[in-house]
Amino acid sequence: MKTLFLAAGLLLIVSCKNEKEKTSYKESVSRDSLVIKKDSMQSSTEEDPIAEIKKEYAALQAQLETKKLSSSKFNYDCNDEPSGEVTFYSDKDGIKVIEHFYAEHSHFSGSEKYFIKDGKPFFIFRQETVWSFDGGTPEKPVTKDDITETRIYLQNNQPLKCLEKKYSIKSDQKEKTAPDTIPGKEIQCSVDEILKSYLSLLKHKDQKGSIQCL
Repeated sequence: MKTLFLAAGLLLIVSCKNEKEKTSYKESVSRDSLVIKKDSMQSSTEEDPIAEIKKEYAALQAQLETKKLSSSKFNYDCNDEPSGEVTFYSDKDGIKVIEHFYAEHSHFSGSEKYFIKDGKPFFIFRQETVWSFDGGTPEKPVTKDDITETRIYLQNNQPLKCLEKKYSIKSDQKEKTAPDTIPGKEIQCSVDEILKSYLSLLKHKDQKGSIQCL
């Protein structure tokens, strides 16, 4: 009888030990799984430069909207060439955003917005508008704006991604066009000309008032 009790006790101890080891193993696997998942998510974020650019853009856009950046601007007016206005937005570390509005002739206007980090643009928003008459009467003509928006994501002055969207707005339309609802189309793009424009604007960072041409 005594032997039977000893055997039962030994079996209970072994069973408890095995259950404890199982629980410990499950907890260890669960912890490892969480660590791997967390590391994977962090690695994914770190390896996605587009996500980082969007984050940096949102931060600067918020500062623009809340007027937390100081600003300075100048105008230029060329006789047979574009005329426009350039605004620099800065904080204590330097220029963060450059906004350039220009018109080349009576039916065309455009704007460029450069978002800057460490002295280099990382995101450029470009908008070009061509307007024309589109019906109506001589007394009340209808006009149409054909608009092209381009979003350029940059890393070390090289394009990572370029998105383009096109839409039109007529002066007599009852419902306003909502550009945010129009999907962008990924395109191949060269940034050589727009980076030349950026460098040209940067040369005038201390300019005040008006000048003849850029």
